[in-house]
Amino acid sequence: MRMNSSQIKHFDYIFTGTGLSALMTVYKMIQAGKFEDKSILLLDENFKKTNDRTWCFWDKGESIWNSVISKKWNSALFANEKFKRDLDLKPYQYNQIRGLDFYNFVLEEISKHSNITFLKEKVTDINEQETHVFVGTEYNRYTCSYLFNSIYTKTFAESQTKYPVLQQHFIGWFIKSNIEIFNPEQATFMDFSVEQKGNTRFMYVLPTSKTEALVEYTLFSDKLLQQDEYENEIQKYLKKLGATAYEIVEKEQGSIPMTCFPFWKRNTKRVLNIGTAGGWTKASTGYTFKNSDKKSTDLVNFIQTEGFKMKDFHKKSRFWFYDLLLLDILYRHNELGNQIFSSLFKKGSPGLIFKFLDEETSLIEDFKVILKCPKGPFIRALFRLKFK
Repeated sequence: MRMNSSQIKHFDYIFTGTGLSALMTVYKMIQAGKFEDKSILLLDENFKKTNDRTWCFWDKGESIWNSVISKKWNSALFANEKFKRDLDLKPYQYNQIRGLDFYNFVLEEISKHSNITFLKEKVTDINEQETHVFVGTEYNRYTCSYLFNSIYTKTFAESQTKYPVLQQHFIGWFIKSNIEIFNPEQATFMDFSVEQKGNTRFMYVLPTSKTEALVEYTLFSDKLLQQDEYENEIQKYLKKLGATAYEIVEKEQGSIPMTCFPFWKRNTKRVLNIGTAGGWTKASTGYTFKNSDKKSTDLVNFIQTEGFKMKDFHKKSRFWFYDLLLLDILYRHNELGNQIFSSLFKKGSPGLIFKFLDEETSLIEDFKVILKCPKGPFIRALFRLKFK
């Protein structure tokens, strides 16, 4: 049945996709108390009812997400085949949030507000007009004044060659061991003691008790592996830790794009790309939660300013260029990841590294971090990019 314009429902804001960035932004719009008179529609093909991922972030003190943090660590381990270092994270803590806990927390708050609608519909069409944005789904048609899109389209970044694209890809097992093999007071950030096989490969461990942990085999590379390759490495690592028998309680897997591709150039007068689709993922690490937390706060403040223009939201900084240098190195010489991260963490201050990754350091502090890295690869990358 063809729908005429009088049947098309209009909203002030539509969010296409309801991942981390969208839910964070809507939650902060509620907290701001300035959007009660605005109609908001969230569209997604699923209702966020499963624990589909785990997010971690570092922070000082309390966070607005404190009630859904399932575990905190004050210490972390960095290791490779030659050394191990216990990292005192103070003044930071490393925090874990289960995806389902986050979804339930935000969606419960959203359900209290009659001006916000969440519909399980797959978006099929976005068409920007001069005065509004048209959004089509499999079942309905909508319009809005402004649209926030978090649906990631792989081809935008992966069909070009100017900006390198790596993947942070992983499989993780939530396991319960029959004996005590974990230190629940210490997370393992990166353990490069696993065989590198010409890539950047490491184990990531988040223990919640002496017998329970998320054990994840992670790569920063351009090609994914077969599932059994990840899982064989997890089995070998658990055996090295001393596990004799264990239960796999749950599994998670994912692939996060790591790229400095300028997604923000696709922002228009009425459409703003957010989350991974907007370049909100930290390109050099794949960390998403902290970056999205900061960007969503900036966005809510931005759309409260009079006469805002969506194209003006993104601001490129020197940290984008630092990320580009690292990705250029790892794209060309993927085997150098172990050397680079090891040199950074062997003697570097964890607090300063976190501050640097949060893009909050001064220029002098930047150099204190950068100078810990091997000079040759970065100098060559600098010249490559300068004359590209």
